[in-house]
Amino acid sequence: MSSARRPLLTATAAASLLGALWFVPSANATSDSPVRDAVAASPSPQVAEQARIAATTAGDSVTGTGTRLADTGSFDSTPYVLGGTLFLTLGAGFVAYSVRRERLGF
Repeated sequence: MSSARRPLLTATAAASLLGALWFVPSANATSDSPVRDAVAASPSPQVAEQARIAATTAGDSVTGTGTRLADTGSFDSTPYVLGGTLFLTLGAGFVAYSVRRERLGF
């Protein structure tokens, strides 16, 4: 690769990265709706219902009866571990190949 193409390749890679990052959602902590000035004196019906369910569930969990969460099983992390190991090995191979080429003077 000629040295005249390297800046173009770098600029293309940077533009591609910025273009991809354009579509990543932002994590703004602000809301689009206006903020209420005063807090409601009484809790909403949804909050009251959740508090009632939490109180009865907490009492039932001691005795072992009542409503329980669904057992969804454990999280299978095997594909993530294998994929991470594969890409880490691939990256280390590229680094070793680059060092070898540099030392041999290619």
